[in-house]
Amino acid sequence: MLTSKDRARLRSLANTLEPLIIVGKGGVTEAVAAEAENALRTRELVKGRVLESSLTTAREACDAICGAIGAEGVQAIGSKFVIYKPNTDLPDEKRIKL
Repeated sequence: MLTSKDRARLRSLANTLEPLIIVGKGGVTEAVAAEAENALRTRELVKGRVLESSLTTAREACDAICGAIGAEGVQAIGSKFVIYKPNTDLPDEKRIKL
């Protein structure tokens, strides 16, 4: 579980990230969840975006992805969301220190 201080740090780090996960018209599918998991394997923090044509909100997409892959939702604002999952396999210099 993330503390509010951890969340604030992760939000500041996510500020400069480009969205890697795109949730489209079909909502959160297995392919979207798999893509999110692959992205979190190489980075611990990933930003996503929900297209206007999608019937889900950013909060719903964030919660669905986090539930499917065991990640933590950091933030959901407008059409964008940020998820975090620590990865102990990454080298120390690439890991996010909380």
